[in-house]
Amino acid sequence: MSFHETKLENGLTVIGEHHKASQCAAIGFFVKTGSRDETPEIAGVSHFLEHMMFKGTAKRSALDITYQLAAIGAQSNAYTNEENTVYYVYVLPEYFDTAFEILSDMLRPALDENEFNTEKKVILEEIALYEDRPTFKLYEAAMREYFYNHPAGNSVLGTTETVGGISVGQMRRYFDSRYSPENITLSVSGQFDWERVCELSDIHCGHWDRHDADREVKPHMPTAREKILTKENLQMSHMCLMGEGPAAGDDMRYAAYVLACILGDSTGSRTYWELVDKGLAEGAAVDSEDMDGVGMVYSFVSARPEALDDVGEILQKIMRTPMEFSDDDLERAKTKIATRLVLQGESSMRRLMAIGVDWTYRQQYHSIESELKRLQSVSRKEIESMLAHYSFTPTTKVKMVPA
Repeated sequence: MSFHETKLENGLTVIGEHHKASQCAAIGFFVKTGSRDETPEIAGVSHFLEHMMFKGTAKRSALDITYQLAAIGAQSNAYTNEENTVYYVYVLPEYFDTAFEILSDMLRPALDENEFNTEKKVILEEIALYEDRPTFKLYEAAMREYFYNHPAGNSVLGTTETVGGISVGQMRRYFDSRYSPENITLSVSGQFDWERVCELSDIHCGHWDRHDADREVKPHMPTAREKILTKENLQMSHMCLMGEGPAAGDDMRYAAYVLACILGDSTGSRTYWELVDKGLAEGAAVDSEDMDGVGMVYSFVSARPEALDDVGEILQKIMRTPMEFSDDDLERAKTKIATRLVLQGESSMRRLMAIGVDWTYRQQYHSIESELKRLQSVSRKEIESMLAHYSFTPTTKVKMVPA
Protein backbone atom coordinates (compact mmCIF):
# COMPACT_ATOMS: atom_id res chain seq x y z
CA MET A 1 0.00 0.00 0.00
CA SER A 2 1.06 3.58 -0.56
CA PHE A 3 -0.38 6.76 0.95
CA HIS A 4 -0.81 10.16 -0.71
CA GLU A 5 -1.97 13.53 0.58
CA THR A 6 -2.43 17.01 -0.82
CA LYS A 7 -4.50 20.13 -0.19
CA LEU A 8 -6.28 22.31 -2.74
CA GLU A 9 -5.95 26.09 -2.65
CA ASN A 10 -9.47 26.37 -1.19
CA GLY A 11 -8.52 24.18 1.79
CA LEU A 12 -9.97 20.82 0.72
CA THR A 13 -7.74 17.99 1.94
CA VAL A 14 -7.38 15.03 -0.44
CA ILE A 15 -5.93 11.72 0.79
CA GLY A 16 -5.56 8.32 -0.80
CA GLU A 17 -4.43 4.82 0.13
CA HIS A 18 -3.50 2.89 -3.01
CA HIS A 19 -3.85 -0.89 -3.04
CA LYS A 20 -2.00 -2.30 -6.02
CA ALA A 21 -3.87 -5.62 -5.93
CA SER A 22 -7.34 -4.13 -5.41
CA GLN A 23 -9.99 -4.71 -8.07
CA CYS A 24 -12.19 -1.76 -7.08
CA ALA A 25 -12.10 1.82 -5.82
CA ALA A 26 -13.88 3.73 -3.06
CA ILE A 27 -14.41 7.49 -2.88
CA GLY A 28 -15.72 9.40 0.12
CA PHE A 29 -16.29 12.95 1.33
CA PHE A 30 -15.89 13.25 5.10
CA VAL A 31 -17.56 16.42 6.36
CA LYS A 32 -16.73 17.41 9.93
CA THR A 33 -20.26 18.30 10.94
CA GLY A 34 -23.02 16.56 12.83
CA SER A 35 -25.63 16.99 15.53
CA ARG A 36 -23.16 18.57 17.97
CA ASP A 37 -22.79 21.49 15.54
CA GLU A 38 -26.52 22.26 15.51
CA THR A 39 -28.52 24.75 17.54
CA PRO A 40 -31.62 23.46 19.39
CA GLU A 41 -33.91 25.16 16.87
CA ILE A 42 -32.58 23.09 13.95
CA ALA A 43 -31.87 19.80 15.74
CA GLY A 44 -31.68 17.06 13.10
CA VAL A 45 -30.67 19.33 10.22
CA SER A 46 -27.34 17.51 9.58
CA HIS A 47 -29.10 14.18 9.00
CA PHE A 48 -31.87 15.88 6.98
CA LEU A 49 -29.24 17.59 4.81
CA GLU A 50 -27.51 14.25 4.22
CA HIS A 51 -30.76 13.00 2.65
CA MET A 52 -31.04 16.13 0.50
CA MET A 53 -27.64 15.47 -1.09
CA PHE A 54 -29.32 12.67 -3.06
CA LYS A 55 -32.23 14.87 -4.12
CA GLY A 56 -30.73 16.87 -6.94
CA THR A 57 -28.14 19.46 -7.93
CA ALA A 58 -27.99 22.28 -10.47
CA LYS A 59 -27.03 19.66 -13.08
CA ARG A 60 -28.98 16.58 -11.99
CA SER A 61 -32.40 15.66 -10.66
CA ALA A 62 -32.83 13.08 -7.90
CA LEU A 63 -33.73 10.52 -10.60
CA ASP A 64 -30.62 11.42 -12.61
CA ILE A 65 -28.43 10.72 -9.57
CA THR A 66 -30.10 7.37 -8.95
CA TYR A 67 -30.00 6.24 -12.59
CA GLN A 68 -26.46 7.42 -13.29
CA LEU A 69 -25.02 5.71 -10.22
CA ALA A 70 -26.93 2.53 -11.07
CA ALA A 71 -25.67 2.64 -14.66
CA ILE A 72 -22.07 2.20 -13.50
CA GLY A 73 -22.96 -0.41 -10.87
CA ALA A 74 -21.97 1.90 -8.03
CA GLN A 75 -22.70 1.14 -4.41
CA SER A 76 -23.35 4.47 -2.75
CA ASN A 77 -24.67 5.69 0.57
CA ALA A 78 -24.13 8.17 3.39
CA TYR A 79 -24.40 8.42 7.16
CA THR A 80 -24.59 11.10 9.83
CA ASN A 81 -23.61 10.89 13.49
CA GLU A 82 -22.92 13.36 16.27
CA GLU A 83 -19.72 14.65 14.65
CA ASN A 84 -19.43 13.66 11.00
CA THR A 85 -21.43 13.31 7.81
CA VAL A 86 -19.93 10.95 5.24
CA TYR A 87 -20.87 10.38 1.58
CA TYR A 88 -19.30 7.50 -0.31
CA VAL A 89 -19.36 5.45 -3.49
CA TYR A 90 -17.77 2.11 -4.39
CA VAL A 91 -17.06 1.28 -8.06
CA LEU A 92 -14.90 -0.61 -10.51
CA PRO A 93 -11.76 1.39 -11.44
CA GLU A 94 -12.92 2.02 -15.01
CA TYR A 95 -15.85 4.05 -13.64
CA PHE A 96 -13.78 6.05 -11.17
CA ASP A 97 -13.92 9.35 -13.08
CA THR A 98 -17.69 9.15 -13.57
CA ALA A 99 -18.35 8.25 -9.93
CA PHE A 100 -16.05 11.03 -8.75
CA GLU A 101 -17.89 13.63 -10.83
CA ILE A 102 -21.35 12.50 -9.67
CA LEU A 103 -20.39 12.39 -5.98
CA SER A 104 -18.64 15.75 -6.03
CA ASP A 105 -21.64 17.28 -7.82
CA MET A 106 -23.93 15.87 -5.10
CA LEU A 107 -21.89 17.77 -2.49
CA ARG A 108 -23.29 21.02 -3.96
CA PRO A 109 -27.04 20.28 -3.61
CA ALA A 110 -29.83 22.32 -5.17
CA LEU A 111 -31.98 22.09 -2.01
CA ASP A 112 -35.13 22.38 -4.11
CA GLU A 113 -38.08 23.33 -1.93
CA ASN A 114 -40.43 20.70 -3.39
CA GLU A 115 -37.86 17.94 -2.82
CA PHE A 116 -37.21 19.41 0.63
CA ASN A 117 -40.87 19.21 1.64
CA THR A 118 -41.21 15.67 0.29
CA GLU A 119 -38.05 14.46 2.05
CA LYS A 120 -39.13 16.07 5.32
CA LYS A 121 -42.01 13.58 5.43
CA VAL A 122 -39.53 10.74 4.97
CA ILE A 123 -37.41 12.02 7.87
CA LEU A 124 -40.47 12.35 10.12
CA GLU A 125 -41.43 8.76 9.29
CA GLU A 126 -37.88 7.66 10.14
CA ILE A 127 -38.10 9.40 13.52
CA ALA A 128 -41.40 7.60 14.19
CA LEU A 129 -39.81 4.29 13.18
CA TYR A 130 -36.96 4.73 15.65
CA GLU A 131 -39.46 5.47 18.42
CA ASP A 132 -40.29 1.76 18.23
CA ARG A 133 -36.66 0.67 18.69
CA PRO A 134 -36.03 0.44 22.44
CA THR A 135 -32.24 0.13 22.34
CA PHE A 136 -31.92 3.14 20.05
CA LYS A 137 -34.06 5.27 22.35
CA LEU A 138 -32.12 4.00 25.36
CA TYR A 139 -28.74 4.88 23.82
CA GLU A 140 -29.98 8.30 22.72
CA ALA A 141 -31.31 9.02 26.21
CA ALA A 142 -28.06 7.83 27.80
CA MET A 143 -26.05 10.13 25.53
CA ARG A 144 -28.30 13.03 26.46
CA GLU A 145 -27.93 12.33 30.19
CA TYR A 146 -24.19 11.65 30.11
CA PHE A 147 -23.39 14.74 28.03
CA TYR A 148 -25.89 16.84 29.94
CA ASN A 149 -25.86 20.40 28.53
CA HIS A 150 -22.95 19.47 26.23
CA PRO A 151 -23.49 19.43 22.42
CA ALA A 152 -21.89 15.99 22.03
CA GLY A 153 -25.12 14.57 23.45
CA ASN A 154 -27.38 16.13 20.81
CA SER A 155 -29.81 13.80 19.04
CA VAL A 156 -28.77 12.93 15.49
CA LEU A 157 -32.34 12.55 14.24
CA GLY A 158 -33.75 15.51 16.13
CA THR A 159 -37.43 15.48 17.09
CA THR A 160 -40.70 15.63 15.21
CA GLU A 161 -41.04 19.24 16.36
CA THR A 162 -37.57 20.44 15.40
CA VAL A 163 -37.40 18.67 12.03
CA GLY A 164 -40.96 19.68 11.27
CA GLY A 165 -40.01 23.31 11.88
CA ILE A 166 -36.83 23.43 9.76
CA SER A 167 -37.15 25.61 6.68
CA VAL A 168 -35.20 25.24 3.45
CA GLY A 169 -33.64 28.64 4.18
CA GLN A 170 -32.32 27.41 7.53
CA MET A 171 -30.87 24.34 5.83
CA ARG A 172 -29.13 26.49 3.20
CA ARG A 173 -27.59 28.65 5.92
CA TYR A 174 -26.42 25.55 7.79
CA PHE A 175 -24.92 24.13 4.59
CA ASP A 176 -23.15 27.40 3.84
CA SER A 177 -21.70 27.54 7.36
CA ARG A 178 -20.52 23.92 7.68
CA TYR A 179 -19.74 22.60 4.18
CA SER A 180 -16.64 24.70 3.60
CA PRO A 181 -13.90 22.77 1.72
CA GLU A 182 -11.54 23.35 4.64
CA ASN A 183 -14.01 21.37 6.78
CA ILE A 184 -14.07 18.42 4.36
CA THR A 185 -11.66 15.56 3.69
CA LEU A 186 -11.85 13.77 0.34
CA SER A 187 -10.61 10.21 0.72
CA VAL A 188 -9.99 7.51 -1.88
CA SER A 189 -8.96 3.91 -1.41
CA GLY A 190 -8.25 0.89 -3.56
CA GLN A 191 -7.22 1.02 -7.22
CA PHE A 192 -6.73 4.56 -8.57
CA ASP A 193 -4.25 6.87 -10.26
CA TRP A 194 -3.16 9.54 -7.77
CA GLU A 195 -2.31 12.15 -10.38
CA ARG A 196 -5.79 11.70 -11.85
CA VAL A 197 -7.34 12.03 -8.39
CA CYS A 198 -5.57 15.37 -7.93
CA GLU A 199 -6.69 16.53 -11.37
CA LEU A 200 -10.32 15.53 -10.78
CA SER A 201 -10.31 17.14 -7.33
CA ASP A 202 -9.20 20.45 -8.77
CA ILE A 203 -11.70 20.28 -11.66
CA HIS A 204 -14.76 19.31 -9.62
CA CYS A 205 -14.02 20.73 -6.16
CA GLY A 206 -11.45 23.49 -6.63
CA HIS A 207 -14.13 26.15 -7.22
CA TRP A 208 -15.93 25.53 -3.90
CA ASP A 209 -15.96 28.71 -1.79
CA ARG A 210 -13.80 28.64 1.32
CA HIS A 211 -14.89 30.07 4.69
CA ASP A 212 -14.36 29.48 8.37
CA ALA A 213 -16.16 26.41 9.76
CA ASP A 214 -14.40 25.75 13.05
CA ARG A 215 -16.07 23.65 15.72
CA GLU A 216 -16.13 24.85 19.30
CA VAL A 217 -14.79 21.93 21.34
CA LYS A 218 -16.08 22.38 24.87
CA PRO A 219 -14.68 20.45 27.85
CA HIS A 220 -16.98 17.97 29.55
CA MET A 221 -17.09 16.95 33.20
CA PRO A 222 -19.40 13.96 33.82
CA THR A 223 -21.79 14.12 36.76
CA ALA A 224 -23.86 11.36 38.38
CA ARG A 225 -27.19 11.03 36.58
CA GLU A 226 -29.91 8.37 36.44
CA LYS A 227 -33.07 8.08 34.39
CA ILE A 228 -35.83 5.51 33.91
CA LEU A 229 -37.73 5.26 30.63
CA THR A 230 -40.93 3.27 30.18
CA LYS A 231 -42.43 1.70 27.07
CA GLU A 232 -45.62 -0.26 26.59
CA ASN A 233 -45.52 -3.88 25.42
CA LEU A 234 -41.81 -4.17 26.17
CA GLN A 235 -40.81 -7.82 26.44
CA MET A 236 -37.25 -7.24 27.68
CA SER A 237 -35.80 -4.53 29.88
CA HIS A 238 -32.59 -2.72 29.06
CA MET A 239 -29.89 -0.77 30.87
CA CYS A 240 -27.13 1.48 29.55
CA LEU A 241 -24.21 2.73 31.65
CA MET A 242 -21.79 5.46 30.59
CA GLY A 243 -18.53 6.78 31.99
CA GLU A 244 -15.61 8.89 30.87
CA GLY A 245 -13.19 7.60 28.25
CA PRO A 246 -10.31 8.91 26.08
CA ALA A 247 -10.99 11.45 23.34
CA ALA A 248 -10.12 10.86 19.68
CA GLY A 249 -6.81 12.69 19.99
CA ASP A 250 -5.73 10.80 23.11
CA ASP A 251 -3.23 7.97 22.58
CA MET A 252 -4.76 6.19 25.57
CA ARG A 253 -7.65 5.25 23.30
CA TYR A 254 -5.76 2.09 22.29
CA ALA A 255 -5.67 0.84 25.86
CA ALA A 256 -9.39 1.64 26.14
CA TYR A 257 -10.15 -0.37 22.97
CA VAL A 258 -8.36 -3.41 24.34
CA LEU A 259 -9.90 -3.18 27.80
CA ALA A 260 -13.40 -2.76 26.36
CA CYS A 261 -12.82 -5.93 24.32
CA ILE A 262 -11.72 -7.81 27.46
CA LEU A 263 -14.76 -6.63 29.39
CA GLY A 264 -17.53 -6.67 26.83
CA ASP A 265 -16.78 -8.30 23.49
CA SER A 266 -19.59 -10.38 21.98
CA THR A 267 -17.75 -13.63 22.76
CA GLY A 268 -15.16 -14.63 25.33
CA SER A 269 -15.42 -11.48 27.46
CA ARG A 270 -16.32 -10.95 31.12
CA THR A 271 -19.84 -9.82 30.29
CA TYR A 272 -20.27 -12.81 28.00
CA TRP A 273 -19.16 -15.40 30.57
CA GLU A 274 -20.81 -13.77 33.59
CA LEU A 275 -24.10 -12.71 31.99
CA VAL A 276 -24.85 -14.15 28.57
CA ASP A 277 -23.31 -17.62 28.87
CA LYS A 278 -25.09 -18.16 32.21
CA GLY A 279 -28.42 -17.22 30.68
CA LEU A 280 -28.85 -14.21 32.98
CA ALA A 281 -28.98 -11.71 30.12
CA GLU A 282 -30.18 -11.78 26.52
CA GLY A 283 -27.26 -9.58 25.51
CA ALA A 284 -24.46 -7.55 27.08
CA ALA A 285 -21.59 -5.45 25.74
CA VAL A 286 -18.92 -2.88 26.63
CA ASP A 287 -17.38 -0.45 24.15
CA SER A 288 -15.19 2.65 24.06
CA GLU A 289 -16.19 5.63 21.91
CA ASP A 290 -13.68 8.42 21.22
CA MET A 291 -14.98 11.75 19.93
CA ASP A 292 -13.69 15.23 19.22
CA GLY A 293 -12.31 16.48 22.54
CA VAL A 294 -14.41 14.06 24.60
CA GLY A 295 -14.81 10.32 25.00
CA MET A 296 -16.91 7.74 26.79
CA VAL A 297 -17.13 4.12 27.78
CA TYR A 298 -20.57 2.58 27.58
CA SER A 299 -21.95 -0.77 28.65
CA PHE A 300 -25.28 -2.34 27.87
CA VAL A 301 -27.38 -5.23 29.10
CA SER A 302 -30.76 -6.66 28.10
CA ALA A 303 -32.66 -9.02 30.39
CA ARG A 304 -36.07 -10.06 31.68
CA PRO A 305 -37.78 -7.18 33.51
CA GLU A 306 -37.69 -8.93 36.89
CA ALA A 307 -33.97 -9.67 36.52
CA LEU A 308 -32.73 -6.32 35.21
CA ASP A 309 -31.64 -4.82 38.55
CA ASP A 310 -29.69 -7.93 39.58
CA VAL A 311 -28.10 -8.26 36.15
CA GLY A 312 -27.35 -4.55 36.12
CA GLU A 313 -25.53 -4.83 39.42
CA ILE A 314 -23.29 -7.56 37.98
CA LEU A 315 -22.55 -5.34 34.99
CA GLN A 316 -21.71 -2.39 37.26
CA LYS A 317 -19.39 -4.63 39.30
CA ILE A 318 -17.58 -5.61 36.10
CA MET A 319 -17.13 -1.93 35.25
CA ARG A 320 -15.93 -1.11 38.79
CA THR A 321 -13.29 -3.88 38.69
CA PRO A 322 -11.83 -3.54 35.19
CA MET A 323 -8.38 -4.94 36.05
CA GLU A 324 -9.70 -8.39 36.93
CA PHE A 325 -8.34 -10.12 33.85
CA SER A 326 -5.50 -12.53 33.10
CA ASP A 327 -2.56 -12.18 30.73
CA ASP A 328 -4.31 -14.70 28.48
CA ASP A 329 -7.39 -12.46 28.42
CA LEU A 330 -5.22 -9.55 27.36
CA GLU A 331 -3.53 -11.44 24.54
CA ARG A 332 -6.83 -12.90 23.36
CA ALA A 333 -8.40 -9.43 23.14
CA LYS A 334 -5.46 -8.04 21.16
CA THR A 335 -5.64 -11.00 18.78
CA LYS A 336 -9.35 -10.48 18.17
CA ILE A 337 -8.91 -6.77 17.43
CA ALA A 338 -5.90 -7.49 15.19
CA THR A 339 -7.84 -10.10 13.23
CA ARG A 340 -10.69 -7.66 12.63
CA LEU A 341 -8.26 -5.00 11.45
CA VAL A 342 -6.63 -7.34 8.94
CA LEU A 343 -9.98 -8.56 7.63
CA GLN A 344 -11.18 -4.97 7.26
CA GLY A 345 -8.02 -4.25 5.31
CA GLU A 346 -9.25 -6.62 2.60
CA SER A 347 -12.05 -4.16 1.79
CA SER A 348 -11.34 -0.86 0.03
CA MET A 349 -14.56 0.54 1.47
CA ARG A 350 -13.58 -0.27 5.05
CA ARG A 351 -10.12 1.18 4.52
CA LEU A 352 -11.76 4.29 3.07
CA MET A 353 -13.70 4.71 6.31
CA ALA A 354 -10.66 4.04 8.49
CA ILE A 355 -8.33 6.53 6.83
CA GLY A 356 -11.05 9.13 6.32
CA VAL A 357 -12.15 9.16 9.94
CA ASP A 358 -8.55 9.02 11.13
CA TRP A 359 -7.63 12.10 9.11
CA THR A 360 -10.79 13.98 10.12
CA TYR A 361 -9.95 13.60 13.81
CA ARG A 362 -6.18 13.53 13.89
CA GLN A 363 -4.81 14.69 10.51
CA GLN A 364 -2.72 11.53 10.54
CA TYR A 365 -2.45 8.39 8.44
CA HIS A 366 -2.09 5.01 10.10
CA SER A 367 -1.40 1.98 7.96
CA ILE A 368 -2.77 -1.41 8.98
CA GLU A 369 0.76 -2.41 9.96
CA SER A 370 1.25 0.60 12.23
CA GLU A 371 -2.16 0.09 13.84
CA LEU A 372 -1.39 -3.57 14.50
CA LYS A 373 1.97 -2.69 16.02
CA ARG A 374 0.40 -0.07 18.30
CA LEU A 375 -2.38 -2.38 19.48
CA GLN A 376 0.02 -5.25 20.13
CA SER A 377 2.10 -2.92 22.31
CA VAL A 378 -0.78 -2.37 24.77
CA SER A 379 0.24 -3.84 28.12
CA ARG A 380 -1.34 -4.33 31.52
CA LYS A 381 0.73 -1.41 32.77
CA GLU A 382 -0.58 0.85 30.01
CA ILE A 383 -4.16 -0.14 30.82
CA GLU A 384 -3.54 0.67 34.48
CA SER A 385 -2.17 4.06 33.46
CA MET A 386 -5.22 4.72 31.29
CA LEU A 387 -7.52 3.79 34.18
CA ALA A 388 -5.77 6.35 36.38
CA HIS A 389 -7.26 8.96 34.04
CA TYR A 390 -10.49 7.18 33.01
CA SER A 391 -11.71 4.76 35.64
CA PHE A 392 -14.39 3.06 33.47
CA THR A 393 -16.73 3.42 36.47
CA PRO A 394 -20.12 4.58 35.09
CA THR A 395 -21.48 7.98 36.09
CA THR A 396 -24.72 7.69 34.10
CA LYS A 397 -27.34 4.93 34.33
CA VAL A 398 -30.43 4.82 32.13
CA LYS A 399 -32.99 2.00 32.21
CA MET A 400 -35.90 1.18 29.92
CA VAL A 401 -38.62 -0.96 31.50
CA PRO A 402 -42.20 -1.96 30.64
CA ALA A 403 -44.85 0.70 31.30
